[in-house]
Amino acid sequence: MASSQLDSLDYKILRMLSANARKPFLEIARECNVSGAAIHQRIQKLTSMGVFLGSESLISPSTVGYDTCAYIGFYLNDPSQFDSLVARLQEIPEIVECHFTTGKYDIFVKVYAKNNDHLLHIIHTKLQNLAATRTETLISFKEVFKRQIPIIEED
Repeated sequence: MASSQLDSLDYKILRMLSANARKPFLEIARECNVSGAAIHQRIQKLTSMGVFLGSESLISPSTVGYDTCAYIGFYLNDPSQFDSLVARLQEIPEIVECHFTTGKYDIFVKVYAKNNDHLLHIIHTKLQNLAATRTETLISFKEVFKRQIPIIEED
């Protein structure tokens, strides 16, 4: 999607919603000096253009018992097995992200586990028999920050 299809009002709406996805359309309309219907139409346009990937309620993993966050890099036996490995990884609910990467790993995933024992169980029972030569696991002690991409209007 070319950013040239977005105008200054679109960027203003995107900045507001990336800061607070629950901001009411009427509040956005007031701050943009347009009608609520205009904001609704713009958001529909942005959605149909694929700018919005969806909306979700973000849950703090530790509040629901997932205290361990880890990243696992996969070295594949055979790169042609990528699609079948990804399909199997999608069946593991604790894996929340999966990336096809360049560099050291062929695939890199983010996993949440209840604790280190649970992570070890996931590795031994769900990951060990997959189409990988080996894996490498990195445990995150703490997420320092997470944010949206910057919404910068291009000239």
